[in-house]
Amino acid sequence: MSAAPSGIAPVDHELYRSLVLDHARKPHNFGPLPTATHVAEGINPLCGDKLSIYLEIGDDGRIREARFEGTGCAISLASASMLTDSVTGLSRQDADALYARFVEMLEAPEPKVIGDVEILEELRALAGVRQFPSRIKCATLAWQALGTAIKPDTETRSRTVSTE
Repeated sequence: MSAAPSGIAPVDHELYRSLVLDHARKPHNFGPLPTATHVAEGINPLCGDKLSIYLEIGDDGRIREARFEGTGCAISLASASMLTDSVTGLSRQDADALYARFVEMLEAPEPKVIGDVEILEELRALAGVRQFPSRIKCATLAWQALGTAIKPDTETRSRTVSTE
């Protein structure tokens, strides 16, 4: 195991590798969502990853269903798969807080806890990407799209974010 920044559990490299490969080979919630109320696309032009995040958000502000589709490296596909598992059932606000916490876990020099939001054990496995700065954009691509999709200013959203 490697040393971890404060507030983040050490990364078990075997668990990380296993989870990423499992999610990349058999992504959860992969495919379009005809009932989507919010959609955002993420593009990483440096490596060619391109993902769309589909959310069905109910009148109560909860994410009823989350799906994704697209192409990318194992890290971007695994992260998108884990994202859809993690945000289903959350309120828009909780999903936004989880998004902020996840991105901070990978990008901040000294990550810290944001509110009461827990990073699910499976998502913590992606903390290993911190050791490979060029791959952080791969891991955060779907999350950046999520952040765009859940903005409350419109009912149906279709936007593109780029990680340039």
